[in-house]
Amino acid sequence: MQSATLTNEEQIKVPKSVQDALGVRPGDRIGFEIREDEIVLVRAEPAEKVDLLSLRGILKPSIRGVTVDEMNETIRKVGGSGA
Repeated sequence: MQSATLTNEEQIKVPKSVQDALGVRPGDRIGFEIREDEIVLVRAEPAEKVDLLSLRGILKPSIRGVTVDEMNETIRKVGGSGA
């Protein structure tokens, strides 16, 4: 039987043979399921891959552009002569 030790940082180093058997790599998640009879099952959950294009538009710029009409209005307000 393979075993591992829980660190003070609440981490477990999974033995290489167990990693191979589960088919997990660094970054993958390992799920734990506790059943009523107290048997703990472990299953591998592959790391979620995110398509960068799916993130497009999530962040809105804090500074927006200025239209020509807005520039002209500002010039009129400050009394610019237009050179």
